[in-house]
Amino acid sequence: MMSHDPVELVPYDPQWPQAFRRIRDRLLVLLPQALSIDHIGSTSISGMTAKPLIDIDIVLPSLGHIEAATDVLLAEGYEPRGNRYDDEVWAFLSKGLVPRERVYLCPAGNGTHRNRLAFRDHLIAHPEAAAEYAALKRRLAGEFRMDGDGYTAHKREFVDAIVARALADDR
Repeated sequence: MMSHDPVELVPYDPQWPQAFRRIRDRLLVLLPQALSIDHIGSTSISGMTAKPLIDIDIVLPSLGHIEAATDVLLAEGYEPRGNRYDDEVWAFLSKGLVPRERVYLCPAGNGTHRNRLAFRDHLIAHPEAAAEYAALKRRLAGEFRMDGDGYTAHKREFVDAIVARALADDR
């Protein structure tokens, strides 16, 4: 499915970590049952070209906590974006907040969450891989300017390779 919003990449904004901390503090008040609230995605990697959107994983104790957390996010004006990755991850997008926020709810032990942290941490620790990823993103943003799903799909092979390398390094 093609999106209607263009894929917009911007240079790294040094205010993103501070924005994440402010968002995290607000979410911790709203969702005190959260086990962790993690900054993920390109805005969590210093110097990375990124969409101007703070991606956040909220890890809850179990699947049984998802419904109540969903109700809280809906009451706060987040738009539901459905279940992602067929891996017990539910996405929500902020409305009218700057920077925009994409929040994911997932239960403890979630594989997608583990992979996101592995990817983020590997790129932070390996600047050459981060530079390669930034170049790929810029190329794909030009190629798939009006197709966010295509942009994301064509990053998959690179992301999967980095995750596999990061998880192998952790063994």
